[in-house]
Amino acid sequence: MVEAYILIQTEVGKADAVVREISGIDGVLAADPVTGPYDAVVRARADDVDALGKLVVAKIQAASGITRTLTCPVIKL
Repeated sequence: MVEAYILIQTEVGKADAVVREISGIDGVLAADPVTGPYDAVVRARADDVDALGKLVVAKIQAASGITRTLTCPVIKL
């Protein structure tokens, strides 16, 4: 299993709608609106790195109102 934090920038005023939409996607563990340079933070899980990439590109980035994402995989030290 691979987990990642996905930092999301949205169109102005769309953060809440984006978080609601993304929360229903299979593989999304948590989605929260935040303040700062990003508008939302998502914690996601997938079977492997390829599946994580597909989750981000095909499902999360497809949500209406998203302008940019940054995926930060979690590492186990």
